[in-house]
Amino acid sequence: MRVLAVGDIIGKPGRKALKYVLRGYRDLVDLVIVNVENSAGGFGITKKVYEELKSMGVDFMTSGNHIWDKKEVYEFINSAPDLLRPANYPQGVPGRGYGIFEKKGVRFALINLMGRSFLDSNLENPFATFDKIYREVSQETPIIIVDFHAETTSEKWAFGIYADGRASLVYGTHTHVPTADQVILKGGTGYITDVGMSGCWYSVIGMKPNAVIERFIKGIPQKYEVEEKEDLVFNGILVDIDELSGKTLRIERLQQYIKKDQLAEVMV
Repeated sequence: MRVLAVGDIIGKPGRKALKYVLRGYRDLVDLVIVNVENSAGGFGITKKVYEELKSMGVDFMTSGNHIWDKKEVYEFINSAPDLLRPANYPQGVPGRGYGIFEKKGVRFALINLMGRSFLDSNLENPFATFDKIYREVSQETPIIIVDFHAETTSEKWAFGIYADGRASLVYGTHTHVPTADQVILKGGTGYITDVGMSGCWYSVIGMKPNAVIERFIKGIPQKYEVEEKEDLVFNGILVDIDELSGKTLRIERLQQYIKKDQLAEVMV
């Protein structure tokens, strides 16, 4: 199974970059997974954006702490099985955090988890949550894919090693900054600390720089807005997973810079 996993897409520029790249990759991969928690205006997701992403060829969507930023998500997340929120939210939170799915006749499990370091301390332990989910899904399929949405590299690395030999693939999201540490761990788990974002590259993690810099200088809250005037960057990973063993055979980091004048045919 060949998987294209895409990190945080930031607003309209991120969606444009995704659409541009998918034109060349959609027919070359079996499965497209995209983290969408920043896909609508940089914060959250709307039903309109959800449907737009599906029309591009996105198969499944993961998320993180910003999934609730657009309140209308509460109206459709329960009826969208292909849109996940972190599985370690407490019981009773809308939506689902994992599932067993099928694509082109191949069954696989997709799990969305969120780290706790510098994030929400009310979350359940992601390591323990993975153990519970693994016991269930490993009875159904050897292919287990995890989007681990977390702040610190140490928590992500620790989780990757913890899940090595059980998960097929563990990839990090949230920081928006791609890391160059893609690797197949000793137990056969494909791993990268952070896939990186898709959006305007000359920005501060997708946002207009001035407000962010102002906050660093003065230490007071600012209104963040998505940068939309600059050229784009796309970040993702291309992963080959053995369908019988569930082990990663190859993991490749994808990064593509896209000039604005290349987007004439990409209308979002």
